[in-house]
Amino acid sequence: MTAVTPPPETLRAPLVVEFPFTRSLGPVQSAFLTGLRERTVLGVRTGTGEVLVPPVEYDPATAAELRDLVEVGATGTVTTWAWNHEPRPGQPLATPFAWVLVRLDGADTALLHALDAPGPDAVRTGMRVRVRWADERAGAITDIACFEPHDSDPVAEPRPHDGLFADPVTGIVAPARLDYTYSPGGAQTRYLRALAERRTVGERCPSCSKVYVPPRGACPTCGVATTDQVEVGPRGTVTTYCIVNIKAKNLDIEVPYVYAHIALDGAGLALHGRIGGIPYDQVRMGLRVEPVWSDDGRYPDHYRPTGEPDADYDTYKELL
Repeated sequence: MTAVTPPPETLRAPLVVEFPFTRSLGPVQSAFLTGLRERTVLGVRTGTGEVLVPPVEYDPATAAELRDLVEVGATGTVTTWAWNHEPRPGQPLATPFAWVLVRLDGADTALLHALDAPGPDAVRTGMRVRVRWADERAGAITDIACFEPHDSDPVAEPRPHDGLFADPVTGIVAPARLDYTYSPGGAQTRYLRALAERRTVGERCPSCSKVYVPPRGACPTCGVATTDQVEVGPRGTVTTYCIVNIKAKNLDIEVPYVYAHIALDGAGLALHGRIGGIPYDQVRMGLRVEPVWSDDGRYPDHYRPTGEPDADYDTYKELL
């Protein structure tokens, strides 16, 4: 009886994608966010008389420019809701709460925010709520800490507002963050395990015979699985490149430097890599290069010239 070796476990690792998103504000958004700082909720009136909250600068139906600002109430009515039993970091409340769409008094559209309630049984469509303002406000949607239940009669008419405030907010920085567990799949797991052994392994399509590096598990051209592993390189050819002149945050590489497409010997397409060991202005198409491995030996830190004659253009023109 032949023993069967189980396949290696697919790699998994936590991954965080995080960056600050900076944007400038037009006159309508500036007035809206500055108003929140001053405990005032503004909407904008369309040509048909509808009041939109949050306000937009162009009519979503006609694309007409909108500038007719109005003040709406800080109380409103829940139009729909969903219970959030396990808040995530960065959400408005640390305890379970309801996501609600609230049509503020005087508005014709609803604003999405959090409702502080003791449980889902305390939330219903049609319930009356009011804004709970944050203690410290800076001109952001978070100036509304959340909504809270409140018995009140609706205020029907919005009031005209010129949108003028002292020290208006003209731009915002919104942190974007995504936390998840990444699994590269079987094909790239094999690729990464080979890199840890200082080998570069691709997979060949059984139909068109193209060798994909890094492997994708299937040929995007033929649509068939690629299971035949092929070791390529380690040397390769620069097919095209760019000169980087802007230093990336937390990247300990002096500019300018060269980032290139490198077709490893035996591969059917080029992969990305940094070129080192040569002045940036001497990098060229056809340059023959080899990997210089990272200190821990898990991946090529960069590629350097091999000293071989440049490759003939016809040998790599299909890999540009």
